[in-house]
Amino acid sequence: MNTESFVRLQELEQGYYSLVLDFAGAPLNVLSQNASHALGEVLTQLPLDQIRGLVISSAKRGFVAGADITEFCATFASGKQAVYDYAMSVHAILNTIEDLPFPTVCAIRGDALGGGFELALSTDFRVVSDNAKLGLPEVSLGIMPGWAGSVRLPRLIGLDNALQWILQARPFKAAEALRVHAADALVADAMLEDAALQLIKRAASGEIDYRKKRAMKTQPLGISQGELEMATSAGLGLFGGQNPAHYPAPSKAVESLKATVNLEREAAQERECRDFVDLTSTPTARSLINLFMSDREVRRDNKNYAGDGKAPKQAAVLGAGIMGGGVAYQTASTGTPILMKDINSAAIDAGLAEADRLMIGQLKRGRMKPEQALKTTRLIQPRLDYYGFDKVEFVVEAVVENIAVKRAVLADVEQQVAEDCVLATNTSTLTVAEMEDAVTRPQNLCGMHFFNPVHLMPLVEVIKGEKTSDEAIAKAVNYALSMRKLPVVVKDCSGFLVNRILFAYIRAFAVLVNQGIDFVRIDKLMEKFGWPMGPATLADMVGMDTSVHASAIVGKAYPDRMSDVHNATHILLEAGRLGQKSGAGFYRYELDKRGKQKKLPDPAVSELLAPLVTDPVELTDQQIVERLMLPFCFEAVRCLEQKVAESVATIDIALVSGVGFPRHLGGIFGYMDQIGAEQLLALSSTYESLGEAYAAPDTIRQMAESGDSFYAFSSPVIK
Repeated sequence: MNTESFVRLQELEQGYYSLVLDFAGAPLNVLSQNASHALGEVLTQLPLDQIRGLVISSAKRGFVAGADITEFCATFASGKQAVYDYAMSVHAILNTIEDLPFPTVCAIRGDALGGGFELALSTDFRVVSDNAKLGLPEVSLGIMPGWAGSVRLPRLIGLDNALQWILQARPFKAAEALRVHAADALVADAMLEDAALQLIKRAASGEIDYRKKRAMKTQPLGISQGELEMATSAGLGLFGGQNPAHYPAPSKAVESLKATVNLEREAAQERECRDFVDLTSTPTARSLINLFMSDREVRRDNKNYAGDGKAPKQAAVLGAGIMGGGVAYQTASTGTPILMKDINSAAIDAGLAEADRLMIGQLKRGRMKPEQALKTTRLIQPRLDYYGFDKVEFVVEAVVENIAVKRAVLADVEQQVAEDCVLATNTSTLTVAEMEDAVTRPQNLCGMHFFNPVHLMPLVEVIKGEKTSDEAIAKAVNYALSMRKLPVVVKDCSGFLVNRILFAYIRAFAVLVNQGIDFVRIDKLMEKFGWPMGPATLADMVGMDTSVHASAIVGKAYPDRMSDVHNATHILLEAGRLGQKSGAGFYRYELDKRGKQKKLPDPAVSELLAPLVTDPVELTDQQIVERLMLPFCFEAVRCLEQKVAESVATIDIALVSGVGFPRHLGGIFGYMDQIGAEQLLALSSTYESLGEAYAAPDTIRQMAESGDSFYAFSSPVIK
């Protein structure tokens, strides 16, 4: 192996050397198996008799971004013993660093995450630049630290802090690392290498006792059982957060910490390794790793769509309602000036009030500084006319969901803007095709479906009409990215991607309620499944008026499987029960002590819905889940077949980010992989009498014959 493709030994000055990590052909250092082996080989060749101190540094803009996640799939699939053997071989390499007969220091700029941070923990000291980020994100991937991160960190920074770092699974800034003693010094980036060298000299001279520092990491923590129980229970309560049935990694990591903090190094590492290996074989780990890879794929796609383009220097939004106000706030809060136009001052006042409300909320939570709020306010310029629109580069139309109104507004604004200005209609059910002939430059017209609330929901669907130019899509993607949103480019069709798939599920819910299945029972089942809320609660949040209107439009577009049926939302709408906005829908709502809406049961709803049930059925919990999820699954596959979105990754990330599909299932395609195509086909046969929504698409039939899955790193686990 050519070790210099990964790491090289350089003499800094007499007696002091640096191991420089510089993985050839890669923008970042990532600890692949080859890189780990190269590091191990270089360590065996160190001229120990010549070295007084060793600095480990990086030639890249970051230290080490972590283990090579692209290798996880193949490694984990090779079986527990192979995973264990590899992890223990890395332990041996890092122990070699920790046991070197001279002081060691890590010089960290940029990211030192996961395996990269575990490498840094093996050295005696860590000097970080002011742009450094350190952390152990493994729990977010359904696993836990496997290279002694959970062994060394609590000994270094204390059990309470280590629990926070491991369970929150996020990067921590340099200042926080210094505060808890995960770092020993923080310096300006330009001074990093020199500061590391000066520290190692002080340690080599005996001015700083590196052996004492090293002993802290290699010896038991010495904490009593009572303190241990109290700390781990509190840590899991404060930072664990997730349902252990769906996300086993947090509780497993805590269990491992409890077992290892009072063990000697080798015994602790062996136990950590076995706990790590156990998690690698869980469906959750496979799902979350697949989602991570899918997210990276979507972000790469966005770079390709965006090209060399830039965010608009001036944007505008038409319509100052909740959505328009949200778009204005998000645009301004991320630094782009925006004009907010409406036809009357009352609407403008409402839009500004919405932006102010969002800013006040951010200020109260400490997520925005007063000077940022002031700057955001100044970047939102209200308009009752088109003054200044000649300088606008991007317009979001966010008026009422009425095709005649939208066409008129788009035709009007097109006359006020430059010829290369992009017009984006914000709609959830209407199509770009219905508006193309209302404008004279349809190549500049696209769709942008923002999800409500705009400032919280990360996803934006960018809709490419038949005549939309690639340049317009590039501008829309750049605009969404500048708003710190995650855009997905989709084909123009009714419901686009996310709502089209969601309405298959919503219609299945409507039919179940019509057949006498209690909506409260359905909600509880789907929340247990992993959805953030059940379909009845979702309808209350969206509003019956919106649900009925959108269902009619989507049902007309796909009459064979989503035709609108008279259902509970129609009855509740007729009764004036619009949902949360009116204080009553499927449930009734009251404000709690904090001013937030509290959902309460309402017996009156059962009486209202009773006339719907003409042919009641009895179903098991599993049958209810199957009847809801099968149309959702199959509509996602149809969208893939019809290239509404280009890839499995795009659809999975869109559904997770847009409607909260359970992450632990790996997106809808990850979920289907867990069921298996053969079982999906069998379920389709079971429910075929319910109509076309339950008919398996051709892709499922082909996969059932071939044994293929949507993801390579998948296997059926639900029987």
